[in-house]
Amino acid sequence: MTGRFDTTAQPVALTHAVVDRAAHHRQDEAWLAAAWSHPSTRVFVVSGGQVLVQDTDDGGTELVMTPAFDAPESEMHRYFLGIDPADGVRYFALQKDALPGRMDDEARPAGLREVGGLLSPLQAGLMVHAVALENWQRLHRFCSRCGERTVIAAAGHIRRCPACGAEHYPRTDPAVIMLVTDDEDRALLGRQVHWPEGRFSTLAGFVEPGESLEAAVRREVLEEAGVVVGDVEYVASQPWPFPSSLMLGFMAQATSSVITVDGEEIHEARWFSREDLRAAFESGEVLPPFGISIAARLIELWYGKPLPRQGATGR
Repeated sequence: MTGRFDTTAQPVALTHAVVDRAAHHRQDEAWLAAAWSHPSTRVFVVSGGQVLVQDTDDGGTELVMTPAFDAPESEMHRYFLGIDPADGVRYFALQKDALPGRMDDEARPAGLREVGGLLSPLQAGLMVHAVALENWQRLHRFCSRCGERTVIAAAGHIRRCPACGAEHYPRTDPAVIMLVTDDEDRALLGRQVHWPEGRFSTLAGFVEPGESLEAAVRREVLEEAGVVVGDVEYVASQPWPFPSSLMLGFMAQATSSVITVDGEEIHEARWFSREDLRAAFESGEVLPPFGISIAARLIELWYGKPLPRQGATGR
């Protein structure tokens, strides 16, 4: 955390590190085998970015996890996620082609957008880790150096090429996401071309090769909305494995106010005062960004209070 914008009172979703990832154990096969066999170890299945969850009696939501001896067999797609420092429980995820069926009808499949904000910080962190690994594993099965099929190593965190010896590591794509304000302290919000009418959020875009984060903020705002940005201040980051992004949140100060949208990514962009945005929320003219995204937190830091909540998906 740096600068004037404090997120400690209400942390950004999916960012609270609870589990010790214990990366030094990932290539210790004897330790991993012992950890897998321990009766306290817990395992859940991930498939296509989804897991099984169930509702609890107290109105919460939790991952469906089992002891290792009850887990489906999947030696090559067994990912070590870490250790709970509070009680020593080891956690693993299994990548499968489909989620296992449940006889009690209490469990349901769910994606991270749907339940990331409903799970405990520990379970949300486990799910983020597992979904990110699964996405990377499914998309990087062949060596980018020689084309040979690679094999999984380091408890799911490396793919090795048996032909040329290259090692490949999980990919993370940095993306900037920014709330831009002008000299009247109005916020710039935009609507992507594929979003429904009324859905507005912050601008965002991927960092290009050889580009600094600050330069990426200025370039993306200029490209998407035609607005020139001066000062840029980092706020917080958020893992966003859809499929492999790391969202880097910023506040940015505009030095121009004329909007010219690109028409390709952004269909509409507008300046909002706090009063404008409140009235637009109340009338239904503007729909806020959904639940777990850092976009909502950036807007809230400027807006001064929580946004209306309408779900748990989207940017």
